[in-house]
Order: sequence, then C-alpha cells, then structure tokens
Amino acid sequence: MKKGINIWSFPGNSSIADCIWTAKKAGFEGIELSLNGEGELSLSATDQEIRDIQGRLEEAGIEIAGLATGLYWDFPMTSANTETRTKALDVCKKQLELASAFGVDTILVIPGAVGVDFIPDSEVTDYEVAYERAQEAIAYLLPYAESAEVSIGIENVWNKFLVSPLELRTFIDSFQSKYVGSYFDVGNAVQSGYPEQWVRILGHRIKKVHFKDYRRQAGGLHGFVDLLAGDVNYPAVMEALRMIGYDNYVTAEMIPPYTHHSEQIVYNTSRAMDAILERFID
Repeated sequence: MKKGINIWSFPGNSSIADCIWTAKKAGFEGIELSLNGEGELSLSATDQEIRDIQGRLEEAGIEIAGLATGLYWDFPMTSANTETRTKALDVCKKQLELASAFGVDTILVIPGAVGVDFIPDSEVTDYEVAYERAQEAIAYLLPYAESAEVSIGIENVWNKFLVSPLELRTFIDSFQSKYVGSYFDVGNAVQSGYPEQWVRILGHRIKKVHFKDYRRQAGGLHGFVDLLAGDVNYPAVMEALRMIGYDNYVTAEMIPPYTHHSEQIVYNTSRAMDAILERFID
C-alpha cells in the first residue's frame, strides 16, 4: 500500500505547488487533488495548467493518489432540479477527463443524497427516488468512465444514502462493471458501523481508501480527530485490507484543520500512518 494525503488537509490558502512540496517533505508518496469550482484545477482547467501541475509533481517526485471534488454537495445527482443533476454529470465528466490526463485510476464520486444534516437547508429527497436517480446518473456516466479507463469510486459519506456496506455492495454490483467501485472512507463508517466489516463486505470492489479517525462520544462533525485518537480499530482495518488483497493508496483526509500551526497536521498524520502501515508496507 502507498501513503497519500488529501489536499483538503492543508491550510486553505495553500497553492497546489505548496501542498505538493509539503506532502513530499512530510514523507507522503502521493497527494490527492481536488476538482474545484474556481481557482486552481477548476472546471475550466486548461491543458497547460495540467502540464504545470504534472511538472510540479515530477519535480517533487510524488504521485497523484486520487482525484476528489467537493462539488457534489452543491450539485447532487439526486436533486429534484434537472439543471442541478445535469451539472453534477458535467462535474463527473470533467473529473474523468482530468483523471485520465493525470493517469489517475479512480475518481471520488458522491452519488447524491437523501439529506445532509451539516448543510443548512439541504434538499431532502425520497430514498427510493434518490436511489433511482443515482442509478440513472452512474449508468449514464459509465461509458465515459470506460472510455477514460478511470473507475467511478462511490464514497460512503453522511448523506443518509447507501447507509450500509450491504446496500453499497448491491448498488455497485447493479452496474456489472469493473469501472464502478467503492472509494471507502474509514472514518465516515464509524458513526453507524465498523470499518473493518465494510472492508470485508465490499472486498474487491474497493478502489481507493480514505483514512480518517472518529470519536463516537463526541458526535457530529466534532467527532473527527487525529489518526489513532478515535475509535477506528486500525489494526483490524489493516488486517481486513490485507485479507482482500488491497494494495492501492490509503489517503489521509484530515478534518478539521488545526487552529494554530495548521500545517503541522500533515506531519503528524504522516507519522501516525507510518505506525498504522508498519506491518503492511511491502
């Protein structure tokens, strides 16, 4: 397994170039980038911008661990608004395009939501309707994924949708394609389950893995804590990943940032991941 870190783990005013060099100095092999609405690596990203980022990566000797985006919270695939759903499809197609250009094998996709408690006035969608719309959206996107040879990784998030590993497994299998799988987030699974069970149930469907930690007693978004400070049984998670033969990136997504000296979270996370991975690094 390779050790990566998500770009959202860095101070909000950091450039991609700064994040790449900090990740390298902290001992990471890869950095997970994000498609943004505006600014760097946005929906209007040019070929020259992609080449510039590739140059920075090559100069630092670091890889792209994956390609995420937060835009699906603004444009859910399950929305009642047709224009919003169309925008979500456009976001995914741009993700696939960029991933292909960067040589990334999987993108992170949130296939909509039934409801989102941490977003004020979030749209609430009937569960069955959400399921049908999400299936329709991923089925539409599948030919684009196959053409790009990039997998759509469905992330388990707090969207009140696909809330169990059995349900997510059924959803993924309904497409009968190796280009649809799981972008499994360890920390997100703790609130209502046990990550090691999710790993065993999802098995070979897991394309990428996010590392976070979560303390149930704190609850809500305040429950997210530093790696090894929460309730994730990382030895059990690593054993489950070993059992299913997972050998891709494990990428830390650290939220919330530190109040002071926020860059320090990158270095602390690297050391914690070294401890977690020690027995399993090839």
